Amino acid sequence: MLFALGGTVAFAFRPVLIKLGYASAPVSATTLLFLRMVLSLPFFAAVAWWLRRAPPLARRDWAGIVGLGFLGYYLASLLDFLGLQYVPAGLGRLIMFLYPTLVVILSALFLSRRPTRRELAALAMTYAGIALVLSRQLGAAPEHRQFLFGAALVFGAAMCYAVYLVTGSQLVKRVGSMRFTAYTMMVSTAPALVQFAALESPAALQLPGEVWLYAILLATVCTVLPVFLVAESLKRIGANHFALIGGLGPVTTVAADFALLEGALTPLQLLGGALVIAGVLLVSLKKG
Repeated sequence: MLFALGGTVAFAFRPVLIKLGYASAPVSATTLLFLRMVLSLPFFAAVAWWLRRAPPLARRDWAGIVGLGFLGYYLASLLDFLGLQYVPAGLGRLIMFLYPTLVVILSALFLSRRPTRRELAALAMTYAGIALVLSRQLGAAPEHRQFLFGAALVFGAAMCYAVYLVTGSQLVKRVGSMRFTAYTMMVSTAPALVQFAALESPAALQLPGEVWLYAILLATVCTVLPVFLVAESLKRIGANHFALIGGLGPVTTVAADFALLEGALTPLQLLGGALVIAGVLLVSLKKG
């Protein structure tokens, strides 16, 4: 339970650190994502080396790791980093928290798994909650359009992560969660390097020490640490108990956003957020 709580809280501070990085200096999403990937790479490489005696992977498993590393970690992270330029950290986390409901939708569309009444009720609750959260930004003003664009980017990140979960579930069983995580994170660094080399110059790394501090915390405390804490907690307590603790994630982000960035939510948005969290818990928790 402590591993689950630690992992959830560490993940929850990720969007806040991204926003703090943007606020500290003119830094692009490409540069911040590059720093996060590169600074976390040695830790995942060390885990991969530690697991080097595991049985070799089949060619199809390597293909799956490359594809899912690109989709689930690189592309999802890129869309999230871009979207957080336009939406507050708390709201971004609420939108990202929709991914369990997207898993239900994708499973129904592509795996012929009919949703239960409980899951349909959860879908209705979560998307009604998101409608309330976004309701204040439905005007035609430029800032409203930017907000909705950012929300769409974060929703795209949640969709990428949901596809990653649906398609990677069998691969994780064959490869093992620790090795799968280490390998996919290492693979996801390559497109981040290419993107940085294509779009930025070395001068982009001449950043204030404050930005480097946020990048280091983002890579270690909010990426490496929670990835392995969550994996260990899932092994020990199961997904059902973890889902209960995972519901604290958006709450933690909203509280940190308010305390550190003054990103207060309106009462209507708080109601929408509560509906989102309740709906996700409803679809995540199993009966009994």
